[in-house]
Amino acid sequence: MNQQTAQVTTKELWAKLFQTPTVGGFLSENEASCAVPAFSDYISGLCRVKGIKPEQVLKKAGIEKSFGHRLFSGTRNPSRDTVLMLAFGFGLTADETQQLLKTARAAMLYPKIPRDAVIAFCLYHGKSLVDTQLILAENSLPELGGRRNQEGY
Repeated sequence: MNQQTAQVTTKELWAKLFQTPTVGGFLSENEASCAVPAFSDYISGLCRVKGIKPEQVLKKAGIEKSFGHRLFSGTRNPSRDTVLMLAFGFGLTADETQQLLKTARAAMLYPKIPRDAVIAFCLYHGKSLVDTQLILAENSLPELGGRRNQEGY
Protein backbone atom coordinates (compact mmCIF):
# COMPACT_ATOMS: atom_id res chain seq x y z
CA MET A 1 0.00 0.00 0.00
CA ASN A 2 1.49 3.35 -0.89
CA GLN A 3 1.08 6.31 1.43
CA GLN A 4 -0.67 8.45 -1.16
CA THR A 5 -3.47 5.90 -1.54
CA ALA A 6 -3.93 5.56 2.22
CA GLN A 7 -4.42 9.32 2.61
CA VAL A 8 -7.21 9.72 0.06
CA THR A 9 -10.11 11.70 1.54
CA THR A 10 -13.68 10.49 1.45
CA LYS A 11 -14.55 13.37 -0.88
CA GLU A 12 -11.82 12.25 -3.28
CA LEU A 13 -13.07 8.66 -3.11
CA TRP A 14 -16.61 9.80 -3.98
CA ALA A 15 -15.24 11.69 -7.00
CA LYS A 16 -13.22 8.67 -8.15
CA LEU A 17 -16.21 6.36 -7.69
CA PHE A 18 -18.54 8.49 -9.76
CA GLN A 19 -15.96 9.06 -12.49
CA THR A 20 -14.91 5.44 -12.93
CA PRO A 21 -16.41 3.44 -15.81
CA THR A 22 -16.68 0.25 -13.69
CA VAL A 23 -17.19 -0.26 -9.99
CA GLY A 24 -14.82 -3.25 -10.10
CA GLY A 25 -12.05 -1.01 -11.36
CA PHE A 26 -12.72 1.47 -8.58
CA LEU A 27 -12.63 -1.27 -5.95
CA SER A 28 -9.36 -2.76 -7.17
CA GLU A 29 -7.64 0.62 -7.63
CA ASN A 30 -8.74 1.88 -4.19
CA GLU A 31 -8.55 -1.31 -2.16
CA ALA A 32 -6.19 0.15 0.45
CA SER A 33 -8.25 3.31 0.90
CA CYS A 34 -11.44 1.32 1.34
CA ALA A 35 -10.04 -1.18 3.83
CA VAL A 36 -11.69 -1.16 7.26
CA PRO A 37 -10.04 -3.19 10.04
CA ALA A 38 -11.97 -5.83 11.93
CA PHE A 39 -13.79 -4.23 14.86
CA SER A 40 -12.07 -6.53 17.37
CA ASP A 41 -8.63 -5.56 15.99
CA TYR A 42 -9.56 -1.90 16.11
CA ILE A 43 -10.71 -1.89 19.75
CA SER A 44 -7.74 -4.01 20.81
CA GLY A 45 -5.49 -1.46 19.11
CA LEU A 46 -7.29 1.35 20.93
CA CYS A 47 -6.46 -0.35 24.21
CA ARG A 48 -2.78 -0.45 23.26
CA VAL A 49 -2.74 3.17 22.08
CA LYS A 50 -4.56 4.43 25.17
CA GLY A 51 -2.66 2.14 27.54
CA ILE A 52 -5.77 0.59 29.09
CA LYS A 53 -6.97 -2.96 29.57
CA PRO A 54 -10.19 -4.26 27.99
CA GLU A 55 -11.59 -4.91 31.49
CA GLN A 56 -11.23 -1.21 32.33
CA VAL A 57 -13.03 -0.20 29.13
CA LEU A 58 -15.84 -2.69 29.73
CA LYS A 59 -16.35 -1.54 33.31
CA LYS A 60 -16.57 2.13 32.30
CA ALA A 61 -18.84 1.16 29.40
CA GLY A 62 -21.21 -0.82 31.61
CA ILE A 63 -20.79 -3.90 29.42
CA GLU A 64 -20.91 -7.37 30.96
CA LYS A 65 -17.39 -8.85 31.03
CA SER A 66 -17.97 -12.14 29.20
CA PHE A 67 -19.93 -10.42 26.41
CA GLY A 68 -17.26 -7.73 26.19
CA HIS A 69 -14.49 -10.27 25.83
CA ARG A 70 -16.38 -11.82 22.92
CA LEU A 71 -16.38 -8.35 21.29
CA PHE A 72 -12.62 -8.05 21.81
CA SER A 73 -12.02 -11.57 20.45
CA GLY A 74 -14.23 -10.99 17.42
CA THR A 75 -16.71 -13.77 18.19
CA ARG A 76 -19.56 -11.25 18.66
CA ASN A 77 -20.49 -8.16 16.70
CA PRO A 78 -21.69 -5.11 18.60
CA SER A 79 -24.96 -3.26 18.22
CA ARG A 80 -24.74 0.47 17.59
CA ASP A 81 -25.58 1.15 21.24
CA THR A 82 -22.80 -1.19 22.37
CA VAL A 83 -20.34 0.68 20.14
CA LEU A 84 -21.46 3.96 21.69
CA MET A 85 -21.11 2.53 25.19
CA LEU A 86 -17.59 1.41 24.29
CA ALA A 87 -16.84 4.96 23.15
CA PHE A 88 -17.64 6.15 26.67
CA GLY A 89 -15.61 3.27 28.11
CA PHE A 90 -12.60 4.37 26.07
CA GLY A 91 -13.21 8.04 26.83
CA LEU A 92 -13.32 8.85 23.12
CA THR A 93 -14.00 12.25 21.60
CA ALA A 94 -16.98 12.77 19.31
CA ASP A 95 -14.69 12.47 16.26
CA GLU A 96 -13.03 9.30 17.56
CA THR A 97 -16.50 7.88 18.18
CA GLN A 98 -17.48 8.51 14.56
CA GLN A 99 -14.43 6.45 13.50
CA LEU A 100 -15.37 3.70 15.97
CA LEU A 101 -18.88 3.61 14.51
CA LYS A 102 -17.49 3.46 10.95
CA THR A 103 -15.22 0.59 11.91
CA ALA A 104 -18.20 -1.25 13.41
CA ARG A 105 -20.11 -0.54 10.19
CA ALA A 106 -22.77 1.25 12.23
CA ALA A 107 -24.53 4.51 11.46
CA MET A 108 -22.53 7.54 12.51
CA LEU A 109 -23.96 10.09 14.94
CA TYR A 110 -26.25 12.55 13.19
CA PRO A 111 -27.09 15.89 14.88
CA LYS A 112 -30.62 16.06 13.42
CA ILE A 113 -31.56 13.01 15.49
CA PRO A 114 -32.19 14.24 19.05
CA ARG A 115 -30.76 11.14 20.76
CA ASP A 116 -27.62 11.30 18.62
CA ALA A 117 -27.29 15.03 19.35
CA VAL A 118 -27.36 14.37 23.11
CA ILE A 119 -24.80 11.56 22.80
CA ALA A 120 -22.47 13.66 20.62
CA PHE A 121 -22.82 16.61 23.01
CA CYS A 122 -21.89 14.39 25.95
CA LEU A 123 -18.91 12.90 24.13
CA TYR A 124 -17.69 16.34 23.09
CA HIS A 125 -17.92 17.60 26.67
CA GLY A 126 -16.26 14.50 28.17
CA LYS A 127 -19.32 13.33 30.09
CA SER A 128 -19.38 9.86 31.60
CA LEU A 129 -21.79 7.16 30.47
CA VAL A 130 -23.79 7.61 33.69
CA ASP A 131 -24.11 11.36 33.09
CA THR A 132 -25.10 10.71 29.49
CA GLN A 133 -27.80 8.25 30.53
CA LEU A 134 -29.21 10.89 32.91
CA ILE A 135 -29.23 13.56 30.20
CA LEU A 136 -30.94 11.17 27.79
CA ALA A 137 -33.59 10.39 30.42
CA GLU A 138 -34.05 14.09 31.24
CA ASN A 139 -34.82 14.65 27.57
CA SER A 140 -37.21 11.67 27.37
CA LEU A 141 -34.84 9.80 25.06
CA PRO A 142 -33.97 6.09 25.30
CA GLU A 143 -30.85 5.32 27.31
CA LEU A 144 -27.93 3.48 25.74
CA GLY A 145 -28.21 -0.28 25.98
CA GLY A 146 -31.88 -0.23 26.93
CA ARG A 147 -34.71 -2.08 25.29
CA ARG A 148 -35.50 -1.06 21.74
CA ASN A 149 -38.43 1.30 21.30
CA GLN A 150 -40.63 2.27 18.35
CA GLU A 151 -37.90 4.48 16.87
CA GLY A 152 -35.52 1.51 16.70
CA TYR A 153 -33.15 2.63 19.46
